[in-house]
Amino acid sequence: MKHFAAGVLAVLLATPVLNADPERLKDAELVLTEMAGMDDAGIPKSLIAKARCIVIIPSLKKAAFVVGAQYGRGYISCRKDGGWSGPGNIRVEGGSVGFQIGGSATDVILLVMNERGVDKILSNEFKVGADAAVAAGPLGREASAQTDITMRAEMLAWSRARGVFAGVALQGSTLREDSGENKELYGKEVTNREIVTGKVPAPKAAESFLNALSKY
Repeated sequence: MKHFAAGVLAVLLATPVLNADPERLKDAELVLTEMAGMDDAGIPKSLIAKARCIVIIPSLKKAAFVVGAQYGRGYISCRKDGGWSGPGNIRVEGGSVGFQIGGSATDVILLVMNERGVDKILSNEFKVGADAAVAAGPLGREASAQTDITMRAEMLAWSRARGVFAGVALQGSTLREDSGENKELYGKEVTNREIVTGKVPAPKAAESFLNALSKY
């Protein structure tokens, strides 16, 4: 069973659409705008305003045939000097066992709510649900009714597939720095910690993405 799961993940890793993609920043910007742009039914802007960092994974890929596996690439940006840092690249890898057949693409947003969560997600390898308390984030006006959840969780997660919000799609997945994509975006080898702490200026390619973030 484990060997089969590894095989499914290998297929995902080799899928052409997951190679370096100059449109991914635009996709991440669109995901943010759509998932946080609905006042009554989207991610509450008040929670984004309180977050230390935000992770956006546009179109997390899933494939399933008895054993499921998922893979995706996205970005992390953290607050600095009243604004947002340049985007660091993150890759998502994970697998789950279940009797499911089919495939899907899911957009994911993860808010890191405190410094302890920031340290964990910037570590070499971070597993959702094992290395930090991650809760499904509330939508719209539900935020005010679930303040206990938002105060306890180190991270809040939202996922959306085919326009419909669902649960924590990253549960059990591993997030790690995508050093190859960082080198391609910044033109040199640089770590996510260097990027989000402002030691590296944001590239021009990220200007529109950061403008979208600044609205929140």
